[in-house]
Amino acid sequence: MADQDREARTAPALELRDGCAVLSGDLLIGTVAALPREPVDARSVDVSGVGRLDTAGAWFVLDLARRTGAESGAISGAGEAQALLLEIVRNSMPDAPPAPAALSSPVDRLADVGRWTHGGCRVAVEMTGFLGQVVAALAGLVVRPGRLRLTSLVHHMQEVGWNAIPIVALMAFLIGVVLAFQGSSQLRQFGAEVFVVELIAIAVLRELGILLTAIIVAGRSGSAFTAAIGSMKMREEIAAMRTLGLDPIQLLVVPRVLALIVMLPILGFIADVSGLVGGAIMSWIELGVSPVVFQSRLVANVDLWQFAVGIIKAPFFALIIGVIGCYEGLKVGGDAESLGRLTSTSVVVAIFMVIVADALFSVFFALVGI
Repeated sequence: MADQDREARTAPALELRDGCAVLSGDLLIGTVAALPREPVDARSVDVSGVGRLDTAGAWFVLDLARRTGAESGAISGAGEAQALLLEIVRNSMPDAPPAPAALSSPVDRLADVGRWTHGGCRVAVEMTGFLGQVVAALAGLVVRPGRLRLTSLVHHMQEVGWNAIPIVALMAFLIGVVLAFQGSSQLRQFGAEVFVVELIAIAVLRELGILLTAIIVAGRSGSAFTAAIGSMKMREEIAAMRTLGLDPIQLLVVPRVLALIVMLPILGFIADVSGLVGGAIMSWIELGVSPVVFQSRLVANVDLWQFAVGIIKAPFFALIIGVIGCYEGLKVGGDAESLGRLTSTSVVVAIFMVIVADALFSVFFALVGI
């Protein structure tokens, strides 16, 4: 009987008095489940009648205050220990979930388009100015060739050129194999299998050889330029260069861009040869076109301009890749997240601009009849 009376005295209760939610009894983990969870129309919470209080009870008090719309300061009647426990639990509670975003109106969408357009135009202007600085620095080497850092140039030529030969040659060889196989499958329907030689030669020499080489170099060397220069920017080495009166464009950008301009035509030539070899081997296997016949038709029916068109594009692709890679590297902030984001951006933008430039070259050569 005494135990039942004590349980009745310590059972928690919630009452509403004059706009105040009054709690009484012991608010413990085993008792708060009996309290109602419905919203209460109150302006404050009174815990002066609460006896024992644990973290579960403290959470219930704070949740009740939030459900009633009362501020945290509207919880009254707490003792010193209870107030301390309430503060600890309050600091440990998760933030309220954010309100769902309102549906954007057509005006908001138009404003977003405007912001994106403005940002794109600003980046285009900055990149054009950076391109002008690089071209001016390259032109200055004609007047003062002694300013060229030959050791750095040779190092970058090895990195972007010599070390890239295996992957470029393998890629071009497989492209030639695929072109020969797919071309033979289609041309066989019309009895024109022998024209697969011209198909492979024109596609590889004019477009695919140099375009895919530039894409590989953009992903391989363009990202390396951004990562290397961005790491120097994070370590404030570039700021130290400027403090010493040294030009980062002359020291860091020019050797990389010049190495690309020199090596990309060579890589394009290697890609052309590998693509033709792959196409010749597959033509021999699939169609019985011997290497001698392949060579004779290649020399007789493919104009030298088909090769020249691809090589002419190479320096321009190299300038695009080098400028974008170095520009994004110089934009890196002081954190690793910025470095990773801008490295990815440099690859995507470089590949996009290379494809755009290739399309413009195609239109130009079509207009001049080449």
